[in-house]
Amino acid sequence: MTNQIIEAIEKPHLKSDVPQFEVGDTVDVHTRIIEGDKERIQVFSGTVLMRKGHGINETFTVRRIVNNEGVERIFPVHSPFIAKVVVRRGGRTRRAKLFYLRDRVGKAVRLGEKHKGKRDEAQPAAQRVSNATAPELVATP
Repeated sequence: MTNQIIEAIEKPHLKSDVPQFEVGDTVDVHTRIIEGDKERIQVFSGTVLMRKGHGINETFTVRRIVNNEGVERIFPVHSPFIAKVVVRRGGRTRRAKLFYLRDRVGKAVRLGEKHKGKRDEAQPAAQRVSNATAPELVATP
C-alpha cells in the first residue's frame, strides 16, 4: 500500500505523456544535454533490458554495443531531460528482465520481432474472445 501523502507530492512532477514501450523493444532515447548556455539533443539507441520502480521512481535500462563493448544507461521515465522515446522495433520476449543479453555477442543479441497480424487489428478484443468459445453441441437423434 502506497502512502497517499507521497503520491500527492509526486503527482505534479509526473509526466502526462509517458512513453509507451516494453522490455525487449529497440528504442531511441532523445536526451537533452546542457553545455554552458547551449542545449542540444543526444540520441541513445539500444534495447530495453528492464523497467522497474513505480511513480516518480520508475526507471528503464537501455543497452547497446559500442566498439565491441556493451554500454548500459539507466533513464528515469519521468525525467525532464528525456525529450522523447521513439520505439524503432518491437521485441518479442517472455521475461521481464533481459540480463541474459549481457552474455551474448553479435547476432545472438537480436530478439524476435513482435508482429501485429491482420486478425488482431481487424477485430476488437471483445469479439476475439466471443469467437474463441466452443460451438454449442447439438444432439443427433
